[in-house]
Amino acid sequence: MPVDPPNWCWSLPAVVDPDPLPGLELPLPLRALLRRRGFRSVEEAKQFLIPTSLPEAELHFPDLKKATNRLVEACQNNETVAICGDYDADGMTSTALLLRALGPLGAAPRAAIPSRMEEGYGLNPSMVDRQHRDGVKILVTVDNGVAASAALRRAADLGMEVIVTDHHTIPDKPAPMTALIHPATTPDGSPYRGLAGVGLAYVLARAVAEQLNQPEAICSARDLFCVGTVADMAPLIGANRAWLLEGLNQLHRTECFGLQALQRLAGLGEHPLTADDIGFQLAPRINAVGRLGEPRLVVELLTAEEPTTAMALARRCDDFNRQRRDLCDAIEAEAVALVEADSSDQLPSFLLLAQSHWHHGVIGIVAARLVERYHRPAALLAGDGEGLMRASVRSPRGFAVDQALNHCATLLERFGGHPAAGGFTVRAENVHALHELLCDQADSWLKQQGQGLPIQPDALLRLDEVNWDLWKSLQSLAPFGIGHEVPLFWSRDCTVEERRDLKGGHLALRLRQAKTERRAIAWRWDPASHVPDQCDVAYRISVNRWQGEQRLQLELKAIRTHSDSVMLQRGLRNYVAKQISSSTFTLTNSDGQSLQAAIDDNLSLVSNDELAKDSRVSQLLEEAVLGLGLRP
Repeated sequence: MPVDPPNWCWSLPAVVDPDPLPGLELPLPLRALLRRRGFRSVEEAKQFLIPTSLPEAELHFPDLKKATNRLVEACQNNETVAICGDYDADGMTSTALLLRALGPLGAAPRAAIPSRMEEGYGLNPSMVDRQHRDGVKILVTVDNGVAASAALRRAADLGMEVIVTDHHTIPDKPAPMTALIHPATTPDGSPYRGLAGVGLAYVLARAVAEQLNQPEAICSARDLFCVGTVADMAPLIGANRAWLLEGLNQLHRTECFGLQALQRLAGLGEHPLTADDIGFQLAPRINAVGRLGEPRLVVELLTAEEPTTAMALARRCDDFNRQRRDLCDAIEAEAVALVEADSSDQLPSFLLLAQSHWHHGVIGIVAARLVERYHRPAALLAGDGEGLMRASVRSPRGFAVDQALNHCATLLERFGGHPAAGGFTVRAENVHALHELLCDQADSWLKQQGQGLPIQPDALLRLDEVNWDLWKSLQSLAPFGIGHEVPLFWSRDCTVEERRDLKGGHLALRLRQAKTERRAIAWRWDPASHVPDQCDVAYRISVNRWQGEQRLQLELKAIRTHSDSVMLQRGLRNYVAKQISSSTFTLTNSDGQSLQAAIDDNLSLVSNDELAKDSRVSQLLEEAVLGLGLRP
């Protein structure tokens, strides 16, 4: 939670029709939310909420047929296929998916994952040489490989075939490869554009199984797809959403003993899982191993053939996750102290922090926490030996990490990533120059964003609308994630009836609006921050489960002092909208001129003032309606 309420910058949601998407069986605030997210018709919204069918993958991936044919041949001839993965949840689930799929189909797959500490990220020439010495003729990369130019050239020199499945940025001059399965090769607007590495592995496994007429051989592939997709924070739209909707309802019945064991340790029970269950319970236990330990442990877990073996491996994952939490907390405290010490006057537009003793495996998590805390792109660097520093980068929405690193290529030894995250290696003597160059790029972005931490609610709710009926309707919009975030609601004019500071730096409130009371919690709240008695609140809705009971709660993201007026800006001119009754308000310009308007029973804007007919004035009045909370 941001530490200082004045740093929040509230933005009004976009103006929509008083009755958006009529005919869609959802409460008005949720229909307004979908309209603001770009859905222009009921048919388009319904297709998103309940996807019907996807186009044939072969029609969207130019190299898929070539890759499928080669792997079908490998399956028919019992060839050894090296699955070259990565050490995050996406890479490890992708590796396990193809191991579990290609084995029953007839091939002899083997895992080849680099050591995070000794070899770094992705396919490298040493891995290629090892596989070649073992007689392997075909490699399949998952969640990496597209930028592994040296390794790909080495494989070509050795006469090895490499099928690359990857979703990271394609270099301007890619190295030779047998086939490339990549979202960027699909047509514009393709539902496959948002697939993570595990989604691409799933596409490939399905194609091979279908060509061999053995779809039952990959029965657990969709379960691993669900876990890897959510863990990698892939956009939950298009094919990702369609397959997740299918898979989440069955994931708790998975035949994968490793996933069964993880679910038991997480206490998830026998009910269908949600994306949050994966993101907050399963994924951290998987990711922690790749960050701190040996990623082969996760691959062994997810391919285990006995429940007792799987449970023993899952417990080791659990131990790594506890270590990961302690490390993250310690590094975060150190990083925040460095930021506060170095930025007493003004924060740099790009946060770059370096300590040689930080652990490579968790600096990405801490970088993400700094982004949330300060709303700036952040890079954390740890020592990599021989005068080198290795970094993990994370960014807020709108700042493209891959483009920023590409712009700094002359200062970097190695780099890669996508818009939201990336990594690089840099010589210690170039860190200062690199920071200046990254700040130059972040400056223009920050000027557009503003200095405050943005709060952009999707729709207004009254507290009495936060009920189980709304919750049920809200679940029809799930799963939520990147590209389709958990909705952020706001409520105006709430009275704080009770405040409690909880252990761990959390804040619990009891809020009242008219005759309705709701409980709210703010995670990681600064106890020194002021909570006004009368406030507007921005929040997400969640379910608090405790001792067998369930109740809805508001997860607070921002609080501000309530006012019966709002300030609107048009260029250099300011306007004040002030509510004078439950449905009537005035709009006053900087010259003191006012006009009056109201909302009728159909939530339409009405005014007898001739000025209201002007399109610019009408737009201001509509924004005033939103700002004063007269319409969702």
